[in-house]
Amino acid sequence: MFVMSKILVPVDFSMRSEYAVKLAAKMGKKTNCTIYLLHMVELPTGVVDMGAGSNFSIPKSMMYLRKVKEKIIDLKERYFSEGCEVKYSIRFQQPYEGIRDYAKKIDANIIIMGSQGVSEFEEMIIGSNTEKVVRTSEIPVIVVKTDSDKFKLKDLVYASNFKEDNKESFKKFLAFAKLFKSKVHLLKINTVGKFESSSASKEKIRNFIKGLEIPKSTINVYNDTSIVKGITNFSREVNADLIALSTHGRSGLSNLFNGSITKSVSKSVLKPVITFKV
Repeated sequence: MFVMSKILVPVDFSMRSEYAVKLAAKMGKKTNCTIYLLHMVELPTGVVDMGAGSNFSIPKSMMYLRKVKEKIIDLKERYFSEGCEVKYSIRFQQPYEGIRDYAKKIDANIIIMGSQGVSEFEEMIIGSNTEKVVRTSEIPVIVVKTDSDKFKLKDLVYASNFKEDNKESFKKFLAFAKLFKSKVHLLKINTVGKFESSSASKEKIRNFIKGLEIPKSTINVYNDTSIVKGITNFSREVNADLIALSTHGRSGLSNLFNGSITKSVSKSVLKPVITFKV
């Protein structure tokens, strides 16, 4: 059973991390869970501490930390209601390792983070610290690319090849969907390079979900020039609120899409993406 009692949100005070905070606030309101805001102060290579002999000025460092704390408190006051429990932490560590370690420390159920990419779907799913967290996290990760003032969890798209090794991660996704009483759109993308008939694809999906308690759902086979284009176009057509994917730990989401990622996907149609590790 998927439990959501603790949401971890790494913040760097960029607009994208602010989008993640806004999404966490909305999800937290629905689930009455505790939100943990985490800011990482990345130390230069070779710096072990901020004591004597380092290049840090203690007064400047204290001033910096005070400003960081003020910014976190500002985020808390702007986006969270009084009834929502919000905690925050400032840690001196490399971003990826810090996020990973803190998630384990607080026993977080989910991580919500802004993409560090520029504007393409490719940057969102295979770039920088975000990709490292997605690739290695044992808990679900939601990657937020755009603002979502009207965000709801009404319609979720689960895109997959529906092979048996995705079954356990799919069960976690189902528990997540049930938590928010979402409608699930099961999606198989067919491309020219990997084509199979619609009837064969639908039969594969039916066999995959056999024996599972599925909420309100649809079964969909969508043809497009690439997997990413297919997922994006279908999600736009059904006005999906969230796209769910399973990812293997070996190479993150780049393995799922086999290098077929298009850079022409419009930023305006990008939806938050949640990943469940296989």
